[in-house]
Amino acid sequence: MTTTKPINLWTSNEHARDYLERADSISHRGEGESALLEFIPPSARRILDLGTGDGRLLALVRAELARRGQLLTEAVAVDFSPTMLDEVRKRFSGEASVSVVGHNMDGRLPALGRFDAVISSFAIHHLVHERKRALYAEIHGLLNPGGVFCNLEHVASPTLRLHQEFLERIGFTVETEDPSNKLLDVETQLEWLREIGFVDVDCCWKWRELALLVGRKT
Repeated sequence: MTTTKPINLWTSNEHARDYLERADSISHRGEGESALLEFIPPSARRILDLGTGDGRLLALVRAELARRGQLLTEAVAVDFSPTMLDEVRKRFSGEASVSVVGHNMDGRLPALGRFDAVISSFAIHHLVHERKRALYAEIHGLLNPGGVFCNLEHVASPTLRLHQEFLERIGFTVETEDPSNKLLDVETQLEWLREIGFVDVDCCWKWRELALLVGRKT
């Protein structure tokens, strides 16, 4: 019996570049990012960004903390795409407080220390479902008490028709959507977070298949 390896195109420079070219035009993305910023704890001093891409979300979080007058002592940005790693290193060039780590989240996270917030944006849905749940447990273990996990994610629609409508809104079809996507519904993921031990778990913002999932560690 043979098994088919899950598709992940993100090692491709062309695939990553295509995403970066349209990242700013993703419908309602700014709304989700703004909602995420509200949940970064006032006491956050160390932040982990999983699937950082070109560092877009991490840059927004750092700017928001600076606007509040908060001192962020360290941020760790994790990705495995060579193109994205190049871009995030360029974005934070000369920023001693930002460390960039090359790692494929298909495997267990390396030793990174403890964090006050773990953030992610449109990355975890590329993992198979079993790995998603395992990663959520690892994230819980990395958080300091009172720390928060904020996942701005691409989730599954409850029906094929709604999925097709979402794709149409963002300029894709079922035939042209990213085969790397392994979408999962919001409810299942929220239940996983609760089972793992997160509290105050909620879907705090949603537009069609874009959703902000948040949980806190006691």
